[in-house]
Amino acid sequence: MSIASLPEVQKNFGHYQDVACAAPVVATQYGKPTVFIPSTSDYEWLKELDHPVLRLNRSSDDEITEVIQAEIPTEHRYSLAEIPD
Repeated sequence: MSIASLPEVQKNFGHYQDVACAAPVVATQYGKPTVFIPSTSDYEWLKELDHPVLRLNRSSDDEITEVIQAEIPTEHRYSLAEIPD
């Protein structure tokens, strides 16, 4: 991962675009990270990891009750003892 100041990235964007194709670039402002430049393949990989998250503070009481009462189907249950070392 490369780290460069934001003004440096702005002045030499073509260079940092090429660098980002090999490894992400972090642009900093006043010494703190402000912008992350990933390659297209890294971005696609990150998008694949994106999935909805259940936030309890935004859920109704009925939804929370449903989660609490949920059970793993019998055919998907397993014991840690069944997992090989």
